[in-house]
Amino acid sequence: MRLSGAVLAALALLVAVPTGAASLAGDGHRDRERPRPFGSECRTGISGSNVVAYCHNPYPETDHVRLHVECDRWWDIDVDSAPTDAGPAQTVRLTGRCWKEVRSAWVSHEK
Repeated sequence: MRLSGAVLAALALLVAVPTGAASLAGDGHRDRERPRPFGSECRTGISGSNVVAYCHNPYPETDHVRLHVECDRWWDIDVDSAPTDAGPAQTVRLTGRCWKEVRSAWVSHEK
């Protein structure tokens, strides 16, 4: 059986092209942008009735971080800090407190 030069060239091309590149060549998905990583890495510490969080933003977009503190006693007022800008490669310190015990504390992120 004899194969023409065009058929041999097409077979060689199929073998040489990686499968991922072959699938991207015809469907137009390579123009789609992947979501960029976002969000500061935060460490939160509770000492008695005081809460401190350190947030470091390793990404190029500013992260607006807020500290939320839930107090244990029903009469103690929970705390939500104002948004603080954590710029690229910046570390920010957030603080909050309860009058008595802290039930939980967490940091929220917003673009």
